[in-house]
Amino acid sequence: MSEQQSLQSARDENSTLKAVVNTDTQALNSARDKALALEKVVNTVVIGQEKVIRLILIALHARGHVLLEGGVGVGKTTLLRAFSKALGGSFGRIEGSVDLMPNDLLYSAWVDNEGKPVIDPGPLITHGEDTAVFFFNEINRARPQVQSLLLRAMAERSAEAFGREYTFPHMVVFADRNGVEKEETFELSAAARDRFLFEINVSNPEQLEHRKALIFDSKFHDVDSLLSTLSEPLLDYSELNNLDRDVQQAVFVSDEIENYIIRIWDATWKPHEFGIEIPDVFMEDLVVAGASVRGMSAMVRAAKVAAWLEGRDHVLPDDVHTVLFATLSHRVFLSPIYEGRRDQIMPQFIAALRDHISAP
Repeated sequence: MSEQQSLQSARDENSTLKAVVNTDTQALNSARDKALALEKVVNTVVIGQEKVIRLILIALHARGHVLLEGGVGVGKTTLLRAFSKALGGSFGRIEGSVDLMPNDLLYSAWVDNEGKPVIDPGPLITHGEDTAVFFFNEINRARPQVQSLLLRAMAERSAEAFGREYTFPHMVVFADRNGVEKEETFELSAAARDRFLFEINVSNPEQLEHRKALIFDSKFHDVDSLLSTLSEPLLDYSELNNLDRDVQQAVFVSDEIENYIIRIWDATWKPHEFGIEIPDVFMEDLVVAGASVRGMSAMVRAAKVAAWLEGRDHVLPDDVHTVLFATLSHRVFLSPIYEGRRDQIMPQFIAALRDHISAP
């Protein structure tokens, strides 16, 4: 091959590479526009929960499961139904109770009018591959055996029933805990909580106009009617796995940000060595175990999605801060003398990580 032919071949390869890059960039920009459009619509259905909605949007695109915290009647189910409808997939749900058995997730048995036994698929497998969102309400009311089956389904996105394997490759699991009543509850183990990408607190709206609207505007009283305004899917739930892969490859993490995240990780284990202090807390005795490798890698994945939603191809400290509390608050395990004050201590602890660890 002559020198001129070699140069022309190199130019052709370069042009092809640029075309592929431009195509990928356009596809990611288009996907981001759709994601932001979904976020805007959900904010009109569930008002006063902008931060929560952004975190759920991040979790869906990072393909991570979510543990929801919050009181009764704050709109968690409405929020998840809105996302499920906007994604175009099926929504599954089960209520936790002390008498719930693992098989109740997989099948239900009943007797028809003729006295014949009937066995139907349970809520976990009913929609199979069409499942986009599965909600386990009050998961800490269910026994550990039930929790274990759900955790396996979360990890493998599959379950065995009726002699066959059911897969749900696009499913994201949301679970919430009853944080008020402690009788007949079974708290999630450390390993179980670590399976969730985020722990998100859903509380009552703070702005007065939102509080008044939810109480006095009748359109917010009928959830089915409210959700009917979501007339068509805004995203294709079946494309999110591939989209997540593309986002993770396209968004860059610099050496400085990598070192920053490593310092945060180290500080979750030995906060006293980083000068972190909390009033009335002896820092050397506070932490039993810090964040896991899985937890930190999950935070990086989420930070990349946060950067992508902001229109950037690189992660900034602000992107880490966006997901910091939701990623780490359930992954730092406190000594027994402080565990009873977790709700008060963890916000201070995570804020201290953000404020005391020097950012690039």
